[in-house]
Amino acid sequence: MPVPWAFCRSRLEYTLRAIVSRQYFWRDNRHGNIGLKTMNRYHRIRSQQLLREAEGYLDLVMSLADRWPTRRETAERLANRALETLDRLSPQDADRSQVLYLRGQSLRLLERYADAVAPLREAADRDPTNIHIYLALGWCYKRVGRLDLAIETLEQSLAFEDGEAILHYNLACYWSMAENVRLAVEYLSQAFDIDPNYRDLVPSEPDFEPIRNHPQFMALTIVVV
Repeated sequence: MPVPWAFCRSRLEYTLRAIVSRQYFWRDNRHGNIGLKTMNRYHRIRSQQLLREAEGYLDLVMSLADRWPTRRETAERLANRALETLDRLSPQDADRSQVLYLRGQSLRLLERYADAVAPLREAADRDPTNIHIYLALGWCYKRVGRLDLAIETLEQSLAFEDGEAILHYNLACYWSMAENVRLAVEYLSQAFDIDPNYRDLVPSEPDFEPIRNHPQFMALTIVVV
């Protein structure tokens, strides 16, 4: 299928601008004409570009996973590309919460759950209101056999955002695995109140198997079981 000329032209113009920009930067830098302000601006733009590139690799895996599942080897390749991109950031950018989160997500997609915990934990400490960090961290704790920490992490997130149904739903899953019927039903009920569509997930959710036949659980989910 031919590539539209307009697309080719726009990509060519973008590439040429990038090349010219780098040429001017290094020419001025070589002759001592570039100021600290310009260098800082160049560094900031480069960091933003690398972050967007890493996010793009991960988005290809996660955002479209439900409709177009990515092959395992493709997902691993994209996650590794994201890690390689993040490694190109300067040391002073490496401890930013967004960078730590993306690194943790990349490791999670590679199923390196134990390795993902440290950057995600640090990202949560630096950005305690970002529920996506807590969700990823809980996911990893669950898969390294620390269900207690998965629960603790998501309950901590409720202090910052208690209106997200997925937090309550995941807590219901974790408490079900811990065979605490009362808390599992309580959190699941809250998830339904926030977003009734979560009822559709219950029949196929394996995490509810430990309590699926319990009267309290059945009373709450009778319309979907």
